[in-house]
Amino acid sequence: MTDDQWLARRFDENRPRLEAVAFKMLGSSGEAEDAVQEAWFRLAASDAERIENLSGWLTTVVGRVCLDQLRRRKTRGEQPLPDHAAEPVPLPGAVAGTAPEADPESAALMADSVSLALLVVLETLEPAERLAFVLHDMFAVPFGDIAQIVDRTPAAARKLASRARARVRGAGEPTRRAVSRQRTVVEAFLAAAREGNFDALVSVLDPEVTLRTDAAHVGEIIRGAATIAGGAMTFAAMANTAQLVLVDDDRIGVVSAIPGTPTRLVVFTVDDGRITAMEGFTDADRIRALKMTLLDA
Repeated sequence: MTDDQWLARRFDENRPRLEAVAFKMLGSSGEAEDAVQEAWFRLAASDAERIENLSGWLTTVVGRVCLDQLRRRKTRGEQPLPDHAAEPVPLPGAVAGTAPEADPESAALMADSVSLALLVVLETLEPAERLAFVLHDMFAVPFGDIAQIVDRTPAAARKLASRARARVRGAGEPTRRAVSRQRTVVEAFLAAAREGNFDALVSVLDPEVTLRTDAAHVGEIIRGAATIAGGAMTFAAMANTAQLVLVDDDRIGVVSAIPGTPTRLVVFTVDDGRITAMEGFTDADRIRALKMTLLDA
């Protein structure tokens, strides 16, 4: 057996798991096949003899490929190819000549726990949340490995999975109580911004908090409590005049407006008593497209 044949066989041993990971990440058998094929290309181009844990290495590569695809899909407002309306179909072999027919184990892994309802819920998650939930809860990948894929700390990766788990399983707090707790945190943020209190701002921000705006370049994210708190000192003017709103029934936002026209919206994600993400909107059409309810003062 040649080295190439040995490598192809080892890859084929991992293929059912990789296909299952990719399908649950992307919800499309065609895109899943492409992701697994890309993993094979990268493996073939690497120094395979130096890879200590081939299964973990391949899972990491497929995870990164899928995460990139989900982020592109999110940026472009795309939807996955609608080929999961029925039971998932098995994928063909990713390595030419190693799997002439679809592997029954692959079909079983892909079908397991992948109902249309679950895929629909997974589509509502942020890309990093979806990856953390799928890899950890469905495939027992350690948070340390997941953290490397999403470029976060293991603790932050754990929080991503926790948020996703609550949405998927409906295990969150009753909506009214959850919104009330979010509001308390956001109001503390606004009060600190109005006072120019840097330490108070940092105290309500998660160390790994992220800020994304629709005016930023694609993929540009501001990260870190100290960095965002420093920028939030200029948030005081908006904090003095803006109104609190409930966005899409589950998150607190702050909106500024001139008569009849919203001009700026910041939506907060709050977990465990701290702000973990902020998303800023300045495009009036995008703001109007969101469901917003004014909250009483």
